Amino acid sequence: MGIQDIIEGKKQWRAHLARVKALPPDYQIVYKEMQKYLFKVGPVDLPDGGLLPGIVDFFEEGVAAGKGVLELVGTDVAAFCDDLIKDTRTYADIYQESISGEPGTALHRSDES
Repeated sequence: MGIQDIIEGKKQWRAHLARVKALPPDYQIVYKEMQKYLFKVGPVDLPDGGLLPGIVDFFEEGVAAGKGVLELVGTDVAAFCDDLIKDTRTYADIYQESISGEPGTALHRSDES
């Protein structure tokens, strides 16, 4: 990655943040919570992918249609985010693989005490 790529990436991120700031306050709050959640457990390719800009597109359409943000995403924002990334490799998957020692597998706890 060269300096030009870094500069272009920063320009794109700033433009993205400007779009978020143009949303109504309730949309901004939900977007920031979604962003925080997705950065924590979200897709490995989140910084390079189109998920966050896609969410802003979706929110802008909701605003234009006169809908409230919770009409779009529901009251369980984390579940909405989980549904968005359900078929994507996440940091949680990588963590589970590191615990189990096998790629593509998750550690299963036993209910035995």
